[in-house]
Amino acid sequence: RESLQLEINIHAEWCGGCRFHTYPYDAELPIRIDGKRETRTFKCDGDVWEIIDLLIEETKGYNEQGKEFDIAKSVNAQLPFFCCRNVTHDKEIQRDIARYAYCEQFNVPPYPGSYGEQPAKWVRRAFIIKNTLAKKQKDQLDATRKNNN
Repeated sequence: RESLQLEINIHAEWCGGCRFHTYPYDAELPIRIDGKRETRTFKCDGDVWEIIDLLIEETKGYNEQGKEFDIAKSVNAQLPFFCCRNVTHDKEIQRDIARYAYCEQFNVPPYPGSYGEQPAKWVRRAFIIKNTLAKKQKDQLDATRKNNN
């Protein structure tokens, strides 16, 4: 879940106040459960993450059938249909994204010491950030090319 949340924090545009901004609220789920679309009452972030977990499983299922959906992008695209985007917003992750950008811009290490002395959690997150930013840049270039043709 951490890598998904990190990727969504990079892709997402944040909410300024939507109809799902405050609990409790009712929303139709973006997936079918037992063949039906149901409306559910959301009372907390945990309720939202339960549906996000179902979306992850659904996307993995499509990918097992030969599709190539990016899980984070697929989940991110579904969020506005049932929850406030701010549910996935995480201050620690935002600090890590800012730290990554600063280190890249000014060519400085994020923490004192060599690569082997960097916290494992940071190294893991840095690779996810780098890969996600590369995917986002590619998507933006593809969209620009498509619009110019």
